Parts: sequence; C-alpha cells; structure tokens
Amino acid sequence: MSSSATGPAPNRVSPLGEVVAAPGRGAWMGNRGRLHDGAGPRDVRRHHVGRAWIVCRLDFRDRRVEQWAPGRYTPLFFLDEAVAFAAGHRPCAECRRPAYTAFRDLVAAAHGASRLLAPELDRILHEERWDARQRTRRLHACAWGDLPDGAFVLVDDGPALVTAGALTVWRPDNTYAATLLARPTTGTAAVLTPPTTLEALRRGYPVQLGAQASPSSSSE
Repeated sequence: MSSSATGPAPNRVSPLGEVVAAPGRGAWMGNRGRLHDGAGPRDVRRHHVGRAWIVCRLDFRDRRVEQWAPGRYTPLFFLDEAVAFAAGHRPCAECRRPAYTAFRDLVAAAHGASRLLAPELDRILHEERWDARQRTRRLHACAWGDLPDGAFVLVDDGPALVTAGALTVWRPDNTYAATLLARPTTGTAAVLTPPTTLEALRRGYPVQLGAQASPSSSSE
C-alpha cells in the first residue's frame, strides 16, 4: 500500500475497507489509527490500529491535520458515507455529534439496549467487519429483499451500492460506474456493510450517497 510521490496518495478507502491510491478526495475524511511509518512518508504499513474506525467532516473548527505527520493518525478519505459504512466505519462523536448520536441510538434500539457506549459500538462493528483469525474482511449473507438503500454488496463486477431498484458499482478510480445493474429480487446477497450498520439504515439513518446534497445537509 504505497505510491510514488507524484501519483495519487494511498489514503482513499474502498468499500472493501482497503486503503488504496485513487484520485479524488471524496465527501468525508476519517481514520482508523496511524497506518504510516515506513521508509517513505506515503507508505501505509498497517490495515488498522484499534477498533475505533470513524467518519469525519472534511472541515471542523479550522483544524488541519498534516497528512503524513510522524506519530499522528493517517487521514483517510471516502467517496461518500455509504462507502465509509461499507468499509466498517461509523460517524465521529466529536465533529459529527448529531450523526453519531442518531447512529448510536438506532444501533442500540436494534440490539435492544437502552444505552450504548462508543467502545461497545466499536467492538460490535469490529467483530462484524474483521476476521481477526484470518486477518481478512468479513462478508455477511442477507436476502436481497431485506437490504436497505445505502448498503454495499459484492457482485461479479465488484462492490456495488444498493438502491431501490438498482446496483451501482464502485470503480477502482474511486467513482461510481455510469451504467446501473439490475437489483435481484430473490436469493441471497454477499454484503459488505456490517449487519449493525444495516440495522441503522433500515431504521432511518439518512446516509449520504454519491452526488446527493452536501454531507452537512444530509446527515448532520
């Protein structure tokens, strides 16, 4: 996970949760710890550090985080919030407090809990997105008819965003394919979005998708 100094930086995240080098900053920033400390400042050496994988605003209180600063976390970027959720991230409790509270409360309701603290939310999501024994991404089975809009599935063409009647494939250049695929009506899908996040989407979390309105107006 490295790139030349002239090409795209390896700080974009795919729906599979992989840190990749791709053009375009995207709608959101986030982090999952300090992933860089190799021979070169743009070398990403780790997949993640810890369980707190978050989605942040691009701008917050005029703060600026240097991209490859020694000893600092590695800023990551997502095409949209649906991609960030598919990768296994959740809203930041500081810069996105209203979105975090809404997400947390919907997850708590889905789990039959009256209260859910951030460390427990992160534990649940981490177990759902990451197989620690195999050191690989988990997939989950779900009936096509039970998938909410904003979920991501894995199909022959790659990771694909689920909407009401179609699938939109995410491409390696960090864009969506222009041609839509038909959404199956029967059978079982291989789902990237963690089950807990699916429940938040089913219960009405207003996930930001692609070229919708700005993030601040869609889910803040």
